[in-house]
Amino acid sequence: MSRLVRPRDNRWIAGVCSGLARRFGLSPNTMRLIFVLSCLLPGPQFVAYIVLWVLMPDESNSHSYN
Repeated sequence: MSRLVRPRDNRWIAGVCSGLARRFGLSPNTMRLIFVLSCLLPGPQFVAYIVLWVLMPDESNSHSYN
């Protein structure tokens, strides 16, 4: 599995869904659909998105530790 970062390409808003999709081997559009559908359920989805936006490093700013 790849590292959890917000990629520079294929972003719509902040790259959170794209980064999660890359990490778990899904299509970015599939992850976006899962997020939108999850918003129909009660819960802190928007808060989780904002937290991930803050905590996930940007791909251009992340360092490679090989």
